Amino acid sequence: MKNFSCILFLFLAFYSCKNENQIEEEISKIDIDFIVERFDRAFYEATPKDLGQLKKTFPFLFSKQVPDSIFTARMNDSLQRELLQEVHKKFDDFSTIDNELTKLFQHLKYYDITFSEPRVVTLTNDVKYRDKVIVTDTIVLIPLDNYLGHEHPFYANIPRYITQNMKASQIVPNLASEYATRYIYQTQKKTLLDDMIYFGKQLYFKDKMIPFKTDEEKIGYSAKQLEFAKNNEGQIWTNFIENEYLFSTDTSLPGRFIADAPFSKFYLQLDRESPGRLGQYIGWQIVKAYMNNNEVSFLDMMKKDAVEIFNNSNYKPPK
Repeated sequence: MKNFSCILFLFLAFYSCKNENQIEEEISKIDIDFIVERFDRAFYEATPKDLGQLKKTFPFLFSKQVPDSIFTARMNDSLQRELLQEVHKKFDDFSTIDNELTKLFQHLKYYDITFSEPRVVTLTNDVKYRDKVIVTDTIVLIPLDNYLGHEHPFYANIPRYITQNMKASQIVPNLASEYATRYIYQTQKKTLLDDMIYFGKQLYFKDKMIPFKTDEEKIGYSAKQLEFAKNNEGQIWTNFIENEYLFSTDTSLPGRFIADAPFSKFYLQLDRESPGRLGQYIGWQIVKAYMNNNEVSFLDMMKKDAVEIFNNSNYKPPK
């Protein structure tokens, strides 16, 4: 009986892998039509006399409440020039990101036939790192000064747990996160479980939309941080259960386990060794378990209630 179970498991794993490979092959054949418009480069190379043409080409980047004198001053501002130079050096070759954007849009189009390729524009935004990328129905804005590399001097006064993801490899995962919010429907976010499942859905969305990225890149962990989460998953879960956190409405819990932070706050000795956002990681595993144990499309799952997903996930952390 034990041998039969092993054979059945191997067969199902093989079938699943083969099916996923067929899907990826179909996705790779989807035609995608877009270009990356380098506003950052156009602005760097422009002179005041070119301002009118820039405003005509990129009207959504120029507020009517801001006089032209402000924009012409930015063209000649030494700090702005240095910022644009650094972006130019880092992103002179955009082919890798362009290829990843194509793959992301192919996956979006495969799973949602109503999706149409947006206008993709790169720019600088004075290192406003909390606005990593901006996504609308028709436009994607990528502030490249948020992705110069975690050790860049411009980031000297930004906490390390934030700068570790201010690198080019995070552009497409950040875009996938923004797109995920457009598909997630959750009636409330009152308990820790609500937040965990919300971000679990977001991370599972990345599994589907950017399978070419590593799990580290999807969640924004280093290899060491992801290893900690995997190795301590059972202990983390036990802590949540023993302290009755899942259905708690304690407003401090999202800050301790969901929000971006240097580490998660169990108030235990291991805290300093832990990465932040471990509640997101556990939510990801719960959603994976739900999808593995239920016949439901992932876009339908994105609309399911957090408690329904949890109750039907049969989630069991590894011992």
